[in-house]
Amino acid sequence: QVHLVESGGGLVRPGESLRLSCGTSGSMPSFETMGWFRQAPGKQREAVAGIYGSENTYYADSVKGRFTISRDNAKNTLYLQMNSLKPEDTAVYFCNVVDHYGEAYWGQGTQVTVSS
Repeated sequence: QVHLVESGGGLVRPGESLRLSCGTSGSMPSFETMGWFRQAPGKQREAVAGIYGSENTYYADSVKGRFTISRDNAKNTLYLQMNSLKPEDTAVYFCNVVDHYGEAYWGQGTQVTVSS
């Protein structure tokens, strides 16, 4: 069983930055993929950014150039640096990992609100 705990969410103004963190109970190299998803009120959960394979990354078109996903294997932590935040980035952000058996794990989510 893998436990994920997100942190770093909050209320910011448009144009500001936040860094989300996801602490994992498992060893990060044991995960097939790691990523961040978000869900805004009334909308489906969507993929924001991910790391798969050795160091391949994925970004949703809406966040390319503004968000950066990274990981620190020594700290078993996944990060999402979010710059130039927009009101449409407002959502609950979830950390997700998939292990080599195909089992997916989710964190509890952290709220990000971008508002003036």
